[in-house]
Amino acid sequence: MSDDSVTPDRQDRPGRRPLAVVGCFTTEERKARGTGIRVFHHGGGTPWRPAGRLDGIDNPSFLRADPERNVVYAAHGDLDAVTACTVDPATGAIAPLGRAHSAGRNGVAVALHPSKRFLFVADYADGSVSTLPLALDGSPLDATHRLALPGPAGPHRVEQKASHPHDTVMDPSGRFLLVPDKGLDRVFVLRVDDGTGELAVVSEARLRPGSGPRHIAFHPVLPRAYVVTEIDSTVVSLAWDEAAGVLAPLHVVPALPDSFFGHSTAAEIVVGSSGRFLYVSHRGADLVARFSLDDGGDRPHLGGWVPSGGSEPRFMALAPDGTRLFVANEQGDSIVEFAVDTMNGSLTVTRTVATPSPSAIAFL
Repeated sequence: MSDDSVTPDRQDRPGRRPLAVVGCFTTEERKARGTGIRVFHHGGGTPWRPAGRLDGIDNPSFLRADPERNVVYAAHGDLDAVTACTVDPATGAIAPLGRAHSAGRNGVAVALHPSKRFLFVADYADGSVSTLPLALDGSPLDATHRLALPGPAGPHRVEQKASHPHDTVMDPSGRFLLVPDKGLDRVFVLRVDDGTGELAVVSEARLRPGSGPRHIAFHPVLPRAYVVTEIDSTVVSLAWDEAAGVLAPLHVVPALPDSFFGHSTAAEIVVGSSGRFLYVSHRGADLVARFSLDDGGDRPHLGGWVPSGGSEPRFMALAPDGTRLFVANEQGDSIVEFAVDTMNGSLTVTRTVATPSPSAIAFL
C-alpha cells in the first residue's frame, strides 16, 4: 500500500496542513526495515503525503514534539544519545538541529520540561533517568544529571533483572516527572529542580510483583492516572495527589481477552480527551483494547477489542479532538487510522498508511 493512503482528521492551521512525524526502527537487531524519520502532510480531507525524510537516524524509538519551536526530539533505542531536528512548518522539510549524549543507554522515552529548558530521557538499559539542558534554539546539550532508580528487581527472570524505566511523563502541574519502571514494578514520582533540572525521588507506587509497568497517562480533568503493565497485560488506575506528589493504586483490570492463550505483551496506553475512554495496545495478540471510565475515573471497564490492523502495535496516539486513533504496527510496517465513536468509544478502521517499522508518532 502506498505512503499516501491515509486521511487523518482535520487539524487546520493558517496557511498549512498539519504534520505527522514518524520514527522508524533501523537496525537488524530490531528486525527493522526503516531508515530514520519521515514527515507527512495530513488532514484537510486529503491523503497523507510524504513531506520530508531524514535517513541515518538510528532507531528513533520515541519522539517528542515542541510545536512552538517546530522541533522534534528523538530518543535512540540501544544508544546513549538524543537527536533534535527542525521541521519546516510549511513544507515539512526536516533537518538535524543537534545531538547530545544522555547519561545512560537505550533511550525509550523523552519528556520536555514546561520551561523548555530541560529534556528528560528514560534510559532503559541502565535503569536511570537523564537530564539534558536545552539551548535557546532547542538544541540539546550533553546530560548534566543522572538519577539511578532504586529498588529490588521484580520476579521475572528475563524481563526484570534490574531497573528498566520505560516512560517519562510530566504531571499536569509541571512539577513532577512520573516514571514507570518495568524492572522494579514501581512508578516513581520525581521532583524536578526548576533551576538545574536535577531529579529526586519523592514517592513511589508499588504495583503487583511481575507486572512490569510500562507507560502512564493522566486523565484530562480528574486527579487520576492509568498505567499499562507490559508483562501481565493489565491496566492500573491510580489516584494522584498533586500537592504531595503521591500516586495511590486503586484498581487493576485485565486487558486481554479471557479466550486468548498465546504470548502477548501490552505496549501503549492513551486516554481520550473527553476522559470517558482509554485504549491499550497488545503485541502478540495484535489487538487494541477499549475501556470506559466512570464519572470518578476510578475503575476502567473493559468494553472490547479490535485487531490493530498489523503486527506488533508498539505505539498509539489520539488526534487532538479525540475523533481518530493512530496505531503504529512496528512489524506490520503500517500506521492504521481508527475513527473513534465519541458516544461509546468504539473503533472503526478508516485508512492505512504504509511506512517501514514505525516506532513512534509526533504531531506538529
